[in-house]
Amino acid sequence: MRILVVEDDAPLASFLRKGLEAEHYAVDVAPDGEQARQMALETPYDLMVLDLNLPKMDGIQVLNSVRPKKPSLPVLVLTARSRIEDRVQSLDTGADDCLIKPFSFTELSARVRALLRRGPRTVETLLRVADLELDRVARRVERGGKRIELTSKEFALLEYLMRNAGRRVTRAMIVEHVWNLSFDTSTNIVDVYVAATNLTEAEEARNATVQAAASLNSVTLMDYLSNIGH
Repeated sequence: MRILVVEDDAPLASFLRKGLEAEHYAVDVAPDGEQARQMALETPYDLMVLDLNLPKMDGIQVLNSVRPKKPSLPVLVLTARSRIEDRVQSLDTGADDCLIKPFSFTELSARVRALLRRGPRTVETLLRVADLELDRVARRVERGGKRIELTSKEFALLEYLMRNAGRRVTRAMIVEHVWNLSFDTSTNIVDVYVAATNLTEAEEARNATVQAAASLNSVTLMDYLSNIGH
């Protein structure tokens, strides 16, 4: 799942990004309201974490601009404003939840999971292909009822392929959506990542499949699944 963090405090934004990425989310950061508005409208995010005190355009203005065009986007507001009126204004403007600064990351993480579980949403939280099941909220993967442990990037790669089941996705598409990078035709990041050393036997089998597919400059879900979990 992809989350947009809107926070002008660089250390806090970095902290949030690292924490959420550690929980297997893909995370983009916008440092001001104008950039946040543009990113939120152009990218299909699963959730937005929005600070209220922002340069160029404050959080309320961002909500006013984004909510009519993205009515189903879950929004968690972060604010140092302690007045009840400010929280009420945020909720009335379109926020789904508010969290007062300073806050515990554990609580923020729980609120994120709660928002992603709520329905009805256009977000599909449970992906199934054949005997493979991926829970995008619980960050759990099972194949044939057997739990599969994946790293953050492996999880993101599998999630992306399952969301595009039946399509052949290019290396450029994988780099852009999984690694959050613009594609460079000379990059070998996919190859390098799946060729990591010191792997278990199961991991070697799984990654060898992706390595072979990546060498063809494109990957399908079936390429990835031929060894994973066996």
